[in-house]
Amino acid sequence: MKKNYLLALLSAFLLWLAWPPVPYTAPLLWVAFVPILLALESVMRSNYRKKGAKVFLLAGLMGLVWNTASIYWVFNAMNAVMPIYAAMFVALIPFGLAAVLMAFAFRLYYQLRKRYAIGWSLAGLACFWIAYEYLHQTWDLAFPWMTLGNGFANTHQLVQWYEYSGVYGGTVWILAVNIALFLAILSARDGFAPVRRYSLLATAGTLIILPSAWSLWRYSTYEERENPSNIVVVQPNIDPYGKFGPIPPAEQIENLIRLSESVAQPNTEFFIWPETAIAAPDGYNEEEFLRHPFFLRIQDFLTHYKNGNLLSGIESYLIYSGPETPTAREFSGIYYDAFNAAILVENSAKLQYYHKSKLVPGVEQTPFGGALAFMKPLFKAFGGTTGGYGRQDKPSVFYSQSGIGAAPVICYESIWGDYVAQYIEQGAQFIAVITNDGWWGDTSGKDQHLAYAKLRAIETRRWVARSANTGISAFINQRGDVVQRTEWWVPAALKQDINLNEEITYYVKAGDYLAYAGCAGSLVFALLALSTRWKRRNQ
Repeated sequence: MKKNYLLALLSAFLLWLAWPPVPYTAPLLWVAFVPILLALESVMRSNYRKKGAKVFLLAGLMGLVWNTASIYWVFNAMNAVMPIYAAMFVALIPFGLAAVLMAFAFRLYYQLRKRYAIGWSLAGLACFWIAYEYLHQTWDLAFPWMTLGNGFANTHQLVQWYEYSGVYGGTVWILAVNIALFLAILSARDGFAPVRRYSLLATAGTLIILPSAWSLWRYSTYEERENPSNIVVVQPNIDPYGKFGPIPPAEQIENLIRLSESVAQPNTEFFIWPETAIAAPDGYNEEEFLRHPFFLRIQDFLTHYKNGNLLSGIESYLIYSGPETPTAREFSGIYYDAFNAAILVENSAKLQYYHKSKLVPGVEQTPFGGALAFMKPLFKAFGGTTGGYGRQDKPSVFYSQSGIGAAPVICYESIWGDYVAQYIEQGAQFIAVITNDGWWGDTSGKDQHLAYAKLRAIETRRWVARSANTGISAFINQRGDVVQRTEWWVPAALKQDINLNEEITYYVKAGDYLAYAGCAGSLVFALLALSTRWKRRNQ
């Protein structure tokens, strides 16, 4: 078994080395699963007892090491505000949960292999993996950070076809190439005729070359339609752990305005400030903000720009007469919802709000309601709430007075390709990602988050204007190129003429259809696998 564990660790190492933000290594994903598949094959052909348990442990080890090495920054962020024992406990959820789900996918694959041919079993494995990824982006503990297709974020020139498939196309691509290579090695080991091995190697080569070649052609020939709009993104660089400390909110607003004016032009149409840029310890009442001095100061600033709009993050709340929403909290007989929100301010007495929908498990919502209520105090220190934020069910687009549609995507939401696509369906002509990213410190978390935004640009063929509190702020064009970016932990402002786009890509129209197909396939294969086990128990 020692050799098999080493093979599992080799797969974990290759997956980590291929993962953003490491540059130029993404092609390793095409071979990263071959060692673990060989290790599992060795177990299946052995005389070991409890083979299913060994398969589960090997796959779980690979997933745990890969996840922990790639998203170690989760622990860093938690440890900054929690005792080390609490931070370790909380970090185990993203480190270990995905690993357990991966292990289940491989365990079901083993169950299929007991009765069905290896080809059908590997097709089942691909479906089980896709189903795991889809579950991990839809349930209360959603964390689709490690979806396989995200691995090409730093080699986006090879995945321009994501405009048709989204990141699940990348997942299918990676799994298909690995399976073909694994079968080629297996055929050589088992003494099959060389023609079979060469055929499988040719299949793997074709799977790599054709999509890559088409993508490079698409990348080199893609041209944006001229439809310019001048945008400014601001990075105030306020320590998130001291946001409500020594710097008064009014001073923070003045700093944001000063940075905006430092690069603005008379024709600037959008100023974009980061997540919770407009904040106070108790937030702002959305129904009263029109009369707040900060609103009047912002409007005074915008009067210098004929078509100027401010799109900013804001901590807000709404007061109700009763428990009108599932997240409403009661205080002294008054019910209210607190929101991590975005606001659009223009040169009129009109405000538009968007309430963040994809909430961070634990920090912004307690997963599975009352079952994990005991963890609420742990997350309060991490900028969350003990009652959970309110949310809206679907995205909404901000429209300026001149008719430009902007997608207000708040932080964590930029990881969901299908969710961002819904903004585009509603008419968004560019994507505004507002985020903090200071919670993680100077780790790879901020770099991964930026890299994933490039995939949203490709899927939707929209510019991304990214405003991050402490970095990295950037402009990303419709091919996924980072055209401008700031450095980490410096106050900065960037301006850019972007091209607005109204065309709808196939992915925006179809959504995560590959995930739906994979989930449907996983149900069929799971029934086959479990029925085999049931029959054996009842013979």
